Amino acid sequence: MNEDKPSKKVADQYDRGYDYTQYWNNRDYENAAEQVAIRRLLRGRHFAKAADVGGGFGRLALLLREYADRVTLAEPSQTQLDAAEKFLAGTDVIRERQQADALKFDDGELDLITMVRVMHHIPEPTDEFAEIARVLAPGGTAIIEVANYGHFKNRRAFKKAGKALPKEPVSIRTVAADEPDAIAFVNHNIDTVVSQLAAAGLTLQRKLSVSNLRSQKLKRIVPTKVLVAVERVLQKPLAASDFGPSIFLELRKN
Repeated sequence: MNEDKPSKKVADQYDRGYDYTQYWNNRDYENAAEQVAIRRLLRGRHFAKAADVGGGFGRLALLLREYADRVTLAEPSQTQLDAAEKFLAGTDVIRERQQADALKFDDGELDLITMVRVMHHIPEPTDEFAEIARVLAPGGTAIIEVANYGHFKNRRAFKKAGKALPKEPVSIRTVAADEPDAIAFVNHNIDTVVSQLAAAGLTLQRKLSVSNLRSQKLKRIVPTKVLVAVERVLQKPLAASDFGPSIFLELRKN
């Protein structure tokens, strides 16, 4: 158990008066697209112990419970954990205050880890990847979602300008930070992230392009069920070109 390692930053941004549960209002398509991806990557498999790292109020923890005997929601924000108490009421999902660079699990304790919508807050994920590798059992599975700077629109724009996509994370913050220690908002180069994961001992098995139809205009005119049906067809073929704004990586602990 990693009790002595100091965390490089307390990821408590959601303890500052922000209700993350409200973020998911009118985002049924995005939520469904992510669940489709996780189900596809875990289909036909079952695990003993799993953790959803940075899993907020438990939005995906219930899904993991279908694939694992024991699930822990490992979330750094007390506000999120308080919301999870209501969202996960009546379930046996464990709720613990943890953050990704200082996990409180023993070495090799977990068989499955998910980390979704966390990487866009981590410009330099070396410590987080090392922790995930540490707590995974040999042969264990990690599913890590990465906010993709090299999505189709950006690749087209950079190609038109005759420039290469940045290899380093790119800040996508649109307004000035309101606090000196405000959390980062970045998009990543997928190839760079895969290399960082490999250095930590996590080998890429599969990837999916997710939220490929993320468009306010589309969501206004196309029923969610139709969007999700098309999304299900597109995730695998579009993964080869890292098309979408979100890329799900399935990794194996060496």
